Amino acid sequence: MNLNKDKLFKFTRIFTKVSWNLAIIFIASCLIGLSFAGGVGAGYFASLVKDEPIRSYDSMKKDIYNYEETSELYFSDNQYLGKLRSDLDREETKISNVSQHVIDAVIATEDENFFEHPGIVPKSILRAIFQEFTNSSVKTGGSTLTQQLIKNQILTNEVSFERKAKEIMIALRLEQFFEKEEILEAYLNVVPFGRNSSGRNIAGIQTAAQGIFGVDAKDLNLPQAAYIAGLPQSPFGYTPFTRTGEIKEDITPSLNRMKTVLSRMLTEGYITEKEYKEALTYDIKSNFIPPKQNIVEKYPYLTFEIEDRAKKILLEILAEKDGYSSEDLKKDNNLYNEYYSKADKNLRQNGYRIYSTIDKEIYDKMQVIKDSYQYYGNDKQEKVKDPDTGEIIKVMEPVEVGAILIDNDTGAIISFVGGRDHNRKQLNHATKGIRSNGSTMKPILVYGPAIDMGLFHPGSVIPDVPLKIQTVQGPWEPKNYGEGYHGLTTARVALAKSYNIPTAKIYASIINKDPTSYLEKMGFSTLTNGDRSHLSMALGAMDKGVTIEENVNAYSTFANGGKFVDAYMIEKIETKDGEVIYQHTPNPVDVFSPQAAYLTIDMMRDVLTKGTAAGVPSKLKFKADWAGKTGTSQDYKDSWFVATNPKVTFGLWMGYDTPKSLEKSYKGYSYSQRNQKLWAELMNGVYDVKPEIVATSEKFNMPSGIVRKSYCTVSGKLPSNLCEKAGLVASDLFISKYAPTEVDNSLIEGSYMVIGDKYYKAPEGFPEEFSTKGVMLNPEFLKSKDLAEVQDISYLISNSSIWKNIIVPEKEAVTDDGKVPSSVKNIHLNGKVLTWENVQDSDIVGYRIYKANSPTDPFSKIASIPKTSELSFQVSNANAIFYVTAIDVAGNESTPSKEVSSGNQNDSDSSDNENPSDGKIPDPMDHIN
Repeated sequence: MNLNKDKLFKFTRIFTKVSWNLAIIFIASCLIGLSFAGGVGAGYFASLVKDEPIRSYDSMKKDIYNYEETSELYFSDNQYLGKLRSDLDREETKISNVSQHVIDAVIATEDENFFEHPGIVPKSILRAIFQEFTNSSVKTGGSTLTQQLIKNQILTNEVSFERKAKEIMIALRLEQFFEKEEILEAYLNVVPFGRNSSGRNIAGIQTAAQGIFGVDAKDLNLPQAAYIAGLPQSPFGYTPFTRTGEIKEDITPSLNRMKTVLSRMLTEGYITEKEYKEALTYDIKSNFIPPKQNIVEKYPYLTFEIEDRAKKILLEILAEKDGYSSEDLKKDNNLYNEYYSKADKNLRQNGYRIYSTIDKEIYDKMQVIKDSYQYYGNDKQEKVKDPDTGEIIKVMEPVEVGAILIDNDTGAIISFVGGRDHNRKQLNHATKGIRSNGSTMKPILVYGPAIDMGLFHPGSVIPDVPLKIQTVQGPWEPKNYGEGYHGLTTARVALAKSYNIPTAKIYASIINKDPTSYLEKMGFSTLTNGDRSHLSMALGAMDKGVTIEENVNAYSTFANGGKFVDAYMIEKIETKDGEVIYQHTPNPVDVFSPQAAYLTIDMMRDVLTKGTAAGVPSKLKFKADWAGKTGTSQDYKDSWFVATNPKVTFGLWMGYDTPKSLEKSYKGYSYSQRNQKLWAELMNGVYDVKPEIVATSEKFNMPSGIVRKSYCTVSGKLPSNLCEKAGLVASDLFISKYAPTEVDNSLIEGSYMVIGDKYYKAPEGFPEEFSTKGVMLNPEFLKSKDLAEVQDISYLISNSSIWKNIIVPEKEAVTDDGKVPSSVKNIHLNGKVLTWENVQDSDIVGYRIYKANSPTDPFSKIASIPKTSELSFQVSNANAIFYVTAIDVAGNESTPSKEVSSGNQNDSDSSDNENPSDGKIPDPMDHIN
């Protein structure tokens, strides 16, 4: 018995010792294994993060706060326009402006230990690793909010152990530098929330609150906060809206997710049971806001224009930071495209605030007027290629319109009309459409430069007669509208009436002086070498054309006293932190002298008072000192009107996108009247909204260095005595140093004979009594002006009454028929009126009347009557005896007619004095003032 006990004790002791040793060996082996595994794991972890730099506080701060935030656009006066179009809408907010319900919901759902852990939760990481290795169907995730922030802002979404290891390391380091509130704020600003009610992708709690419920993040109630907090787990799975902004037919997944969020909030003690149950019964769907019209839909022309200009500003800023100049960008297309792409990315991601010059009220008013205008004209058919099928199809093109309003002093674009329908044609006709500017070219390329050069003045006289100019391309024969001619006319009248031929003559005389350099100074960016050499440029025939903005902007140069101020639409650009990175500053360019600018303005005033736009002032509700110019391109494909006053310049264009002739008449209005009518209606619209913008009592001030002088309207020189006697003196303004100093030599005085209604030079031997003293154009003057070959001198004399005293003699001479004139027949004396019949001989120039007081007295000549006068004569003594003879061009006299008398032939009237001198015809010039 004792032996058995001893054996049992011995066995137990041996077993215990062996077991203990085995346990020690096992524990030691485990420790060694764990140490080895830990070492291997640590080594593996180290190998995964070996290339990851140790990030500084500043580096991590820059990364986690580097939100891709949508840029905002503003009208003038800081009126909010909207967000720029972007792939992702995001708006930054402070955590102090976020509802506590949102914070509680996010913590309870995404990271319940957020305020306790150091950036990671080891058990969560191990659980996630185990689930990954075992391919578990349940994935609980192992990322804290800190890790999610790092994944979004510093690392990538790549699924790998290397990325996870880096994430852990950076999370631990990030928590050492940043407060929990800072990390949470950054997270709430970057996390995606699906789509808003307009179907746009959104990120950030403020954008989500506004885009889904139409409230700020600070005003979200409990169920709204729970709904939004549930979205980040599957943003596009749970989002309630489709890509087009419609509410999904089935939003059960997102409602179930909201219930999960509320349940976790209840479990974590953030809400009470009562709040939980009330939230579950809340009709969240009724809170969804309807789609909002985004600014691209409401303001397409404006949005795209501001975006384009902002990109061009930013690309220069970015390039300059890298040491590249504007010239470098112009010379290298690849370099330009590189920085354009960078600027585009910056604009869409950096949350800039872009302030434009556009006045919202004026812009909106202009669009209403443009849309309601009824006189554009009919649509016209056009053949185009179908972009989908490539087939040629027929479409109807409407008359398009473009207009722009510019502040003269600053160059700020106050408003514009980009077109009639952006959905039909994605072209901003005001800023991007390039067209011929027709006769609106005349002041800026021809008259302004010619006056500035001192070669012409408003009173310069230019012949408006048939013209043919030989060029390298062949003969050029410009025609006036209507193909009529107006003779010797002034530059002032030619511009007001838009005569083409005088304009062509002026331009031909200055083309070798590089007048297109004036256009370059005024911002014309589409000029070609051909434009610099073609005479037809004077009438707006450009190789490419010009934008409405550039054309109108050029006219503001005259209003600015000859200084060009480039038009602009971006006032300034700020970062989201309020730092101004761009501020527009004007850079005036001297183009015309103040004197030349004013004289051109003064000439263009006449366009609106007695020229091609004389109907405009009566259409306006207000008065201002307007000066402007109409324009029509070849075949009526473009119609323009541009005008300026001391405050603003406004121009409008109408035409078809595919150039074709405008209807000459539509609803009772010509194409130019339709253009001017819309121009006036738009100006009246501006006046209705903000009268101070366009209505001003201010006048264009005449600078010093200008004088008013009289000139002869035949030559433009100082009046001669003969010019004054002929009544051909006028006055106009001149630049003092270029005012005329030579006296007119364009007129000569001579003797003429009149046959019928024609004047002929009196040949040698012509009886002086039948000659007419008159004034004619000096042949030497005509020769000096290259007018000697004008076939019909009457072309040079307009129908104006001021030319009534100028004689235009016939070129052919009247010759003697070699016969003695036939006798005058049918002579009668009725009372005191002596009449006779006209002699039919072709060379008869007049008649002589003879009288004898009695049969015994000799006859004496008492009067000479030219053939053009009435064939009658008033006598003073009817009792005398009279006869009449005919005189031919050579002075030959017919035999006397029969004698006539009525009354007592013996009665003598010694006072009869019908021929006090020699019977010569009175000089018609005697009555000229």
